[in-house]
Amino acid sequence: MKTLTAACAVLILATAAHAEAPVTQTTEGSFDDVAAAVESAIINAGLVIDGTHQVGEMLARTKADVGGTKDLFTHATTFTFCSATASRQVMEADIANLQHCPYAVFVYETPDAPGKITVGHRAYADPAMAPVTELLDGIVADALN
Repeated sequence: MKTLTAACAVLILATAAHAEAPVTQTTEGSFDDVAAAVESAIINAGLVIDGTHQVGEMLARTKADVGGTKDLFTHATTFTFCSATASRQVMEADIANLQHCPYAVFVYETPDAPGKITVGHRAYADPAMAPVTELLDGIVADALN
């Protein structure tokens, strides 16, 4: 039984270590312009933004308090929202897909690459999450076109 428990623990840790890298695209320009384009793309998709999270500001503000040694972002914002249509599809396929809602699109710029803005979202390996992936890919494409 100990061997089975140890094997399960190794499998769980290996699965977590192989998490999907996010889906990202990079563009040149002003962070504010790209972030505004992402916000507009979400709204144009008929969605309501539940939260706009200023992650970059939070990390800068708390850097000294938590022993941070470098500036990670010049700007970093995450927009969270849900889609009744996509959520219904993915949760009918697997009720546990509730864990992924709300969905998010992030935008960031780093100090070592000013003017290079990255836009992205979480990657979902589960084929049942395809409707969400299509939605997020469409939002990013709309924002960057």
